Amino acid sequence: MPTYQYQCTECGNGLEAVQKFTDEALTTCPDCQGRLRKVFSAVGVVFKGSGFYRTDSRSSSSSSVGSGSSSTTSTPSTPPAASGSGSSAPSSPAPAAS
Repeated sequence: MPTYQYQCTECGNGLEAVQKFTDEALTTCPDCQGRLRKVFSAVGVVFKGSGFYRTDSRSSSSSSVGSGSSSTTSTPSTPPAASGSGSSAPSSPAPAAS
């Protein structure tokens, strides 16, 4: 059940109430019998770790790509170097002309 925050418009008293989604909103302050208003605030959501993308929740051995092939064959993990580069390290961009 969610927790809702209310604030009295008369005395400024704040309170929290655990209510069902189907429950009616509170309207009367328990301290001064004034009018309550529901307080809305931003919800902070932080996604940390893996598992938030389709490929993160799968292990490397149970990939859906190539599901008909055997998982015992090994393939190189790095792509072959481009022909004529002479180096397997990626090249840096050329400096800007002044």
